[in-house]
Amino acid sequence: MIDDGERFLLKTLAKRYPNVDAVLAELSNLEAVLTLPRPRVHIVSDVHGEHVKLRQVIANASGSLRPLVERVSKDPDLLALIYRPRETWLRVSPGADRRVLLQRFVPPLIAVMRTLASRYTLKWVDKIIPDPFDTAVREMLFAPELKRSADYIDGLVAPFLRHDRDLDLVRMLSHVIRNLAVAELVVAGDLGDRGPRIDKVIELLQAQPHLAIAFGNHDADWMAACLGHPAAIATVVRLSLRYQRLEQLEEGYGISLEPLRELARDAYGNDPAECFATKGDSTPELARMQKAAVILQLKLEGQLFQRRTEWNLTHRALLHRIDPAAGTIVLDGKMHPLRDTRFPTVDWADPYKLSPAEQACFDSLQRSFLDSYLLWQHMQFIASKGRMWLRRDRCAIFHGCIPVDERGEFLPMTIDGAPRAGRAMFEAFDVVVHRAFRTRAIDDVDLVFYLWTGPLSPCFGKDKMATFETYFLADKATQEETKNPYFKLLDDAAFCAKVLREFGVDPERGYIVNGHVPVKLEKGETPVKKSGRAITIDGAFAAAYGDKGFSLVLGADRIYLAQHHHLDEGGDIVPTVSDVEVYDRPRLVAETEAGEELRAEIAALEQLVTAFETNAI
Repeated sequence: MIDDGERFLLKTLAKRYPNVDAVLAELSNLEAVLTLPRPRVHIVSDVHGEHVKLRQVIANASGSLRPLVERVSKDPDLLALIYRPRETWLRVSPGADRRVLLQRFVPPLIAVMRTLASRYTLKWVDKIIPDPFDTAVREMLFAPELKRSADYIDGLVAPFLRHDRDLDLVRMLSHVIRNLAVAELVVAGDLGDRGPRIDKVIELLQAQPHLAIAFGNHDADWMAACLGHPAAIATVVRLSLRYQRLEQLEEGYGISLEPLRELARDAYGNDPAECFATKGDSTPELARMQKAAVILQLKLEGQLFQRRTEWNLTHRALLHRIDPAAGTIVLDGKMHPLRDTRFPTVDWADPYKLSPAEQACFDSLQRSFLDSYLLWQHMQFIASKGRMWLRRDRCAIFHGCIPVDERGEFLPMTIDGAPRAGRAMFEAFDVVVHRAFRTRAIDDVDLVFYLWTGPLSPCFGKDKMATFETYFLADKATQEETKNPYFKLLDDAAFCAKVLREFGVDPERGYIVNGHVPVKLEKGETPVKKSGRAITIDGAFAAAYGDKGFSLVLGADRIYLAQHHHLDEGGDIVPTVSDVEVYDRPRLVAETEAGEELRAEIAALEQLVTAFETNAI
């Protein structure tokens, strides 16, 4: 017997599978999937706006395509054709017989595709092949088994050649190969800042057929800015200036910085702003603009921290602690001289109030952020694909940390009126982020910003964001940001086991996967921590950090790290590969979290068959 609630759910399921035959067909597919090797997942982190490098890492499948292609063909142009079909085709086709070129390239492209397709069901492969070419490509894939002649393949290709669409065919085949090489791309946070174009990074990610994102603190800052949060807008603008990444705002999102240029000219026109020189080749105008953005940020953060007293960040509202006559500030009981004492827009009777010129500037910036449709679309995309944490096979993936005390006990934070710690904190923040995009409620948007800079933020995990100290104080000790004890405890196997259990991962054989903190290879650090159960894959992907980076690849037969270097002369990145674990036998879909979901779906479909057979629905 089924109750009314189960009957309603089965009727809903029956709309998708309207009879027993439809259910049996899907059961057949799902049970077969369980026997396949687990699909390959590639995890990257801390892309930080480096769209060119990310494009190549995606194109070469973290270096895994090269050995496969070289086993199929020794043609030196085949790999380049898969990576960059248009550029390569335009290079090799002038003066050549294009029919001969297609005969040269199409068979090995199909051979590579056939090898990759063997990892999946044909149903999955059909979804990767763009409509309406699935029938033609399927014919090419099965041509050897069906003993098709060469003339038959020529016939499939001929219309493309006859109508000058040969490049379209090559691009389509190359695109399918790249999408089959990686079953899923996971980005463990921090899509933007530092590098040149977050907008182009997101455009690349939008083109991936299977993508998941674990939110990073930089993502939270951009999402909050998109939702109009004042401190977040000031921070995004400041960082874009600091690294001279103005194009991503002005060209990418149509956000004019002219109001800030005007403020900088009027308020700081004769100010050398030496402490605010931007990275790279700075100019006096850029330095003054950055100073204007810094003061805006400090004022708006001060307002926020004084309003949200429950965050215990009022000590980070620093402007009122300045002695303007002496040019000093007292921090932690110690007096420090300021490197810059020119504060023309600060009213020392109310230091966090924006001056009329600053208010006009900020109002214009806020309108631009709120009016940018592409920014809204991009941040909605991140939110839709993003979560605070992910589980893939035996890996718990999240950007930063679980806030803990020195003993490794999970620290709570009050969210939605209740203390949340450990996994519950992550899941509560998930609710807040997605609710903020629906309602734009100020309390929720504040919490999205807290993920950027809060000491209890799982995306940040430090005692402070030392913005003020970096610009205004010469004492390097004041600029240190103390990390949560979590980061040291990753070397402890017992602590890692506790974290893995918290996220429902095998504590004996699972792995914690984080980004956020760059692995300092030059100091002898390694991605795999001493515990053997934690892996940090922030390898300084951005040029500003070192132009390196890692992918962690979860395959059926092994887990391995691919360390990325600079682009070589051919435009490729040939990674250094090191195994984390090699399995005794290939892991199957049935053994992963995807298998758990499939078995639950199978159970529901079996119940639907019974309901059909007994006329219960």
